[in-house]
Formats: sequence, C-alpha cells, structure tokens
Amino acid sequence: MTKISEAATLALAQVSLPPAAWDLTSFLQNAKSQIQLWGGLLLMALGAVGLVWGGVLLIKKLMANPQTAGHQSGWGTIALLILVGGALGTGGWQLVSTIGSGGQQTIEDLGNGTVIVQTAPETNGVYDITSGW
Repeated sequence: MTKISEAATLALAQVSLPPAAWDLTSFLQNAKSQIQLWGGLLLMALGAVGLVWGGVLLIKKLMANPQTAGHQSGWGTIALLILVGGALGTGGWQLVSTIGSGGQQTIEDLGNGTVIVQTAPETNGVYDITSGW
C-alpha cells in the first residue's frame, strides 16, 4: 500500500518546474517585464482618471453660466483629456510602446542619412540670407 508521503513525492517528481535561474540576465528580464506590467497598469489608471476628469469638465462647461465662462477649462483641454485618457485607459503600455517604436524608427532614419538636410550657404562666417537657400 502506498503511503501519503510516497504519493506526494511521486506527484512532485511528475510536476515539471521551470529551472531556477539566478543569473543577472534573468533578473533583469524579469524586472523589465514586471515594470512594464506595473507601468502599463499605472498608465491605464491615469488614463481612466483623465477620461473621468475630462467628462466632469465637459459637463461643467456645458452647464456653466456664461458669466463664469472665463474660469472654465477650454474646449481643447477637455477634448485632449478625453482623447488621451481614453487612449491610455485602453492601450496602456502597448500604446506608449507603439508610439515609442515610431520615434525609434524616425531616429534610426535620421542616423542612417535618409533625411536630406539642406544647409544654408555661408559667406565669410555669416549666413547669406539673400542667396535663396
């Protein structure tokens, strides 16, 4: 008859555990993924706050007395709060990462010389405005 401790040992032997990696690379990879998770959740929470605050300001603006209109937030601010808050609330880390990768592509294009820059003609150390670049 099998004892409980033998059955537990047999069950543990059948479970495949991931290898315990205690090197610096694994630590940094785990830290990166954890920071991305927490940062994404923080961005989503801030997006939700911006969305709610934009809605509150919108209602206040629509219900405001015309005499107090100077003390209200502008339509552009309200629209940006709602748009950016909604984008961050649903996109979080993925949205910021996508925008960042677009910026990375632009920087790489600048570094590879794909953007043509026209320099101004120079005369005796002074830029000549009349030469028509």
